[in-house]
Amino acid sequence: MEATKRIIQISQPMMGQEEWEALKEPIFSGWLTQGPKVAELQKLFGARHQVKHTLAVSNCTTALHLALLAVGVKPGDEVLVPAFTWVSTANAVMYCNAIPVFVDVDPVTFNIDIAKIKDKITSKTTAIIPVHLFGLCADITAIKEQFPTLKIVEDAACAAGSGLHGKPAGSLGDVGCFSLHPRKSVTTGEGGMLTTNNDEVAGHMDMLRNHGASISEEQRHKGPKPYILPDFDMVGFNYRMTDLQGAVGVVQIKKLDTFIDERQKWADFYTKELANIPWLRTPQVPAGYKHGWQSYVLFIDETKSPMKRNDMMEYLQQNGISTRPGTHAVHMLGFYAKTFNIKPMDYPGAYACNEYSMSIPLHNKMVKEDFEYVVEKIRAIK
Repeated sequence: MEATKRIIQISQPMMGQEEWEALKEPIFSGWLTQGPKVAELQKLFGARHQVKHTLAVSNCTTALHLALLAVGVKPGDEVLVPAFTWVSTANAVMYCNAIPVFVDVDPVTFNIDIAKIKDKITSKTTAIIPVHLFGLCADITAIKEQFPTLKIVEDAACAAGSGLHGKPAGSLGDVGCFSLHPRKSVTTGEGGMLTTNNDEVAGHMDMLRNHGASISEEQRHKGPKPYILPDFDMVGFNYRMTDLQGAVGVVQIKKLDTFIDERQKWADFYTKELANIPWLRTPQVPAGYKHGWQSYVLFIDETKSPMKRNDMMEYLQQNGISTRPGTHAVHMLGFYAKTFNIKPMDYPGAYACNEYSMSIPLHNKMVKEDFEYVVEKIRAIK
């Protein structure tokens, strides 16, 4: 009898009976849209990330959009964006009719290269979006010290539970933006979170996510004056999270640190077992950083490797191991390359990450034998 082929997905959400049971409360209460479960999730998420205000939204892209508007980005402003990130980081700038200005990244950390920021600043630069890629925080401390006038919107899509010098991601800049997509360590299916310690910014984002309404749906329904309708002094959006998602999120956020601790254990295993392969660089974690391990991303040196990165990924796929490029270089995507007349090698660090990064499976549904199998197949590449 032929042995069952091992299949290891690049990522899988860790959900079960507890999340299933949690859905019953909003379903049977009848409160399905943004309500008490979203409020509970906001409280728990904010406490974990040590911030004064937390707002749940429909996804991280909408979080970025609201954050940029709330910190004052206006049409024609320039916003600095790392050239190696998911496309939504730049798209959110375009939603504001502002201009994304790309900054190259450091291929060792995959994050924005601090040394490249200064040359990109003009009189129109108002904000920067450092991305905590794959769960490793960008160096927000250095950005604050060197560029104190810039508004800092953290793209912490991958960074729930991550930290820098003892402070959690999302508490480092003016606003933090998180994703609760299924490829992240905790998930609500789709979903996002906004974090800030600024009262005015929080109030602005709260209204913007709810059509620009002066009062929330919950305030209207539970208030003593049922005839009161909200006023609208701004054009807002429907960027709210549902209470169904909130209920799942309440369960998930309580497991965040357990999930990260387990991912850390197996990230350490990978790093140890793959350390002596001369054509492969494992993730680097500087002192003082807490990695959230949304992904474990390798860098392939094709001048030394026995095969090209893409051939390697096909080989691993044939052996049941799912891989992906880390993410994409946004400046190489059709819209941005054409609109801003950018060539691939204008940002060599991002180009290298685009061509030579490889994410391997790391998630909480994997077992010891899965990790050992991944290592075995990578070591077998000759």
